Amino acid sequence: MKALLAAATGIGLESYAWWRVSNGASVWAWMTPVLASLGVASLLAGPPPWSPEVEASTAMAVGAALGLALYIATRIFFVIAGRWDLLRRHSVAMYERQGGLSLGVALVLSIGLSVPGEELFWRGFVQLELGDALGGAMLPAAVLAWGAFVFANAFSRNLAIAAGAVVGGAVWCALFWWTGGVAACLACHVAWTGLMLAFPVVRVRSEAA
Repeated sequence: MKALLAAATGIGLESYAWWRVSNGASVWAWMTPVLASLGVASLLAGPPPWSPEVEASTAMAVGAALGLALYIATRIFFVIAGRWDLLRRHSVAMYERQGGLSLGVALVLSIGLSVPGEELFWRGFVQLELGDALGGAMLPAAVLAWGAFVFANAFSRNLAIAAGAVVGGAVWCALFWWTGGVAACLACHVAWTGLMLAFPVVRVRSEAA
């Protein structure tokens, strides 16, 4: 019960951070410290399993490959749906709210702090605790964790973030369910986020002009 209460508190904190970002606050000023803190808190509660069901090297290779595939799918999606003005504006807004940080600094803050923190919390803590609460039923736990992840990200009030949570969240929860640990979902999330930062799917400068 205490673990589930802690999970609910963390979900509330992330939801509030996204709400602040939706009102114009910097992604780095809110999401990075909140997600990193949730990751640290999750580690203090107990280190999550790395990859007990699948060889770790295999899990990470599959995760990284799926991260690349997810990025390619995202680019294709924006080629097709990017003509939708609201989606395009929401995507540009999120890139703009990252501020004028260099790519190197953005990558360090994102894949070095935010992404690990998010995976440790959502998959390594929330999904794991839901599985324990359901008597080891990890598939229903994955579905519930995915739903909660989408719920928290919906507070961004941003279509691009919501779409990423729906699709990406499903992939990361499935990878944790398959491997029993955070190795694959972390590798996938890092690969996708790194590519999204290094090679944006929207033309921020021309759109914002």
